[in-house]
Amino acid sequence: MRRTQETIERSADSVVLQDVRRVYGKGGGAVVALDGVSISFARGTFTAVMGPSGSGKSTFLHCAAGLDRPTSGSVQIDGRPLAGLKERQLTELRRERIGFVFQSFNLLPALTVWQNVTLPQELDGRRTNRAAVTEVLERVGLGDRHKHRPGELSGGQQQRVAIARALVARPAVIFADEPTGALDTQTAADVLELLREPVRSQGQTVVMVTHDPVAASYADQVVFLADGRLAGNLIAPTAEQVADRLTHLGARAARARTAHAETSSASSSSSSAAADDQRLVAGR
Repeated sequence: MRRTQETIERSADSVVLQDVRRVYGKGGGAVVALDGVSISFARGTFTAVMGPSGSGKSTFLHCAAGLDRPTSGSVQIDGRPLAGLKERQLTELRRERIGFVFQSFNLLPALTVWQNVTLPQELDGRRTNRAAVTEVLERVGLGDRHKHRPGELSGGQQQRVAIARALVARPAVIFADEPTGALDTQTAADVLELLREPVRSQGQTVVMVTHDPVAASYADQVVFLADGRLAGNLIAPTAEQVADRLTHLGARAARARTAHAETSSASSSSSSAAADDQRLVAGR
């Protein structure tokens, strides 16, 4: 069942970004990846983040998850401001309150399914809750494969391991970066249902970056980025609505690039003409 906009707004927030700006480089070569982004993600919601190539999606995810520090602005996760935290503190926060699911799975090939799932707890010095791990592996359909290694699993099964690893600590928020990008259609649908399930049953928050309108349609809402800025959202989206909005944003981005190229070309021509005039004057 889809959540309504009222439900999303009524819940408390797991992630809050306030006027976040991220600039790479300095001077004339500076690239503004995020330009004053302010948004919050409520507990118990599933949000997809989309936009044309170069819109700032990956930078957005990295800043929201504490993997990259904003140039300015603030980020809070589960009520805790990230500004001022040392790297060790950020690492601890990510282990305890954040789960990650990536397109490339990021599993250690020498470890079994069980060992991959429990590795974050081992690194954090926490005792493994065997009952909780068993329950999560059953939920993702891998209860009978906990002794297998990643090389013995299909791509979809490996992604299920990554999801189990993200779920087992019951984090406040799960960040997913193109989690279905390397999967076939049916396997992708299964993975998206697995991501949606803890939102419903555990009240966890999922923020997923994707380029796929079908994947985005599994979310409660889709947030769009363009040129590092928020560019609207859709509540309870359909794949068709998402695709139409992406097409519009892509066309707008293409027009902006064309206009920028024409302006740069005109500026270059003007500078060249001015230089020619100076040479003519100097030659008289």
